[in-house]
Parts: sequence; C-alpha cells; structure tokens
Amino acid sequence: MTTKPAAQPPPKIAPVTPPTKVERLPNPKRKPDAMWQFPHTSRAYLILETHLRGRPDALVASEGYLCRYANDRSDYVVPDCLVAFGVDTEYIRDVRNGYVISEVGKPPEFVLEVASESTAKLDYTVKPGIYAGFGVAEYWRFDRTGGQWHDAPMAGDRLVDGAYQPIELTTREDGLFWGRSDVLGLDLCWDRGHLRFYDPAAGEYLPDLMEAIDQRDAAEAARDAAAARAAVEAARAETEANRAEAEAARAAEAANRAAEAEAELIRLRAQLGHS
Repeated sequence: MTTKPAAQPPPKIAPVTPPTKVERLPNPKRKPDAMWQFPHTSRAYLILETHLRGRPDALVASEGYLCRYANDRSDYVVPDCLVAFGVDTEYIRDVRNGYVISEVGKPPEFVLEVASESTAKLDYTVKPGIYAGFGVAEYWRFDRTGGQWHDAPMAGDRLVDGAYQPIELTTREDGLFWGRSDVLGLDLCWDRGHLRFYDPAAGEYLPDLMEAIDQRDAAEAARDAAAARAAVEAARAETEANRAEAEAARAAEAANRAAEAEAELIRLRAQLGHS
C-alpha cells in the first residue's frame, strides 16, 4: 500500500466581512423524489466529510442554497453535495444557512448532482451553465440507473477559461466508470449503481459509514481472536513450563536418591572392610 503524503497545513481563510444583519436563508423545499437521491447524496456527504475531517477550512455541504448574492435568488441552486476549501465553515453553515459566493469571496471547488426522475434533465442541460457562471471548478453528475435519467451513468466537467470541458472517464471491462477529480485528489467511480470514492494515495476506496462499521467490527474481531490465541498459547506455554519444572524436580529427586544410595553403599563397604 502506498504511504500517504505528509499532511499539509490548511491555507489561511480569507477574511470575509459579513453583512451587519444577516438573514438566514430559508430551508429549501424537499424534492418529491428525494427518497431516490437520499441514500446516494447522504453517502457521498458522509464519505467526503469523514475524509476531510482534519481540515477545519473544508466545507462539505448537502441540500443547501448556492447563490451569488443573498438578496437575489434568481439563479440560486440547491446542489446535492458541494465541497469548498479555505472557507469559514461555521459562518456558512450556522449563520447564513447557505453558500453565498459574494460573501464567502469564492465559489466552491466541487459540486455533485445525483439524478432523480423529476430534475435529471436540468442537471445536464441548465445547471452546467449556472455552475460555470458561478466559477465552480468541477461539476459532477451521477445517475444510479446507469444513464436512464442523466445523459450518462457518470460525468464530470472541469472549468477551463470560464467554460466546462468534459473530464475523461475510463470504462473498465467490469462495467465500472472511473474519473479523476483534481480538486479532491480522488477518483470517482460508478460501481453498479453506487458512487464510490477511491483514494489513489492510500490505494483504497474511502469507506462509507456501514463499511467503516464493518471494518471496525472486523478489526475488533481479529483483535479478540488474536488475544484469544495468545491466551491459549500462554496457557500452553505455562503448562509446558510447569511440566518441565515437574520433570526437573523429579530428576533432581532421583539424583538425590541415587546420591544417597551411593553414599550408603560406600558406607556399607567401608564398614565391611573394617570387620
């Protein structure tokens, strides 16, 4: 397994002067077919949030507003997942309840949309222009159906000179689609209807919550089994040591008896010689 590079200190957060009186953005209305999206959006959110938990300047958000100005929501969108670096996460989450580009001072680096039947066409027709206009460095789309709702099972665009250029994807023989996210330093993978994130530095997939629990349980079971084997070996070693000690005691006792018998024999011979 490849050794992870040394952690770099997070960049300094650019100072932002928030409005004197901040009005929290309203909660977005829940989509009618959110049940189809939720397992995938929540999985992506938790994986990336866990992966970036050591960076206090990294924001991973889901189902919140993204707009240029707080008082003009004519072009606001509600990304399924976004990632931004070098930002004040507390202000965005707790104070504003949304990502306002003019206040943060920069757009997010990464946006992901998960296909649903009611909004899928907007994801690959209208939203690319919105996100490119916002300056989002990478815009990714994922369709669990394999392309029945989106125009492809998975697609990514990278901002080049103000316009999106398709990110090259690799199709493997087993049907998996792969693409590299430069801003995340991860590979995105469409794996039989699931979105997975692969860390090339570690040489492994980033686990989701259930996988992490399974890994923990497996590690604990392996630890307990190793401890049980060690206890059995220790007991066996103790038994062998006790047996060896008993054998040594018996041998010493036999040697003592032999020495006593020999001494008695010498005494008797000496006594007979004087008779």
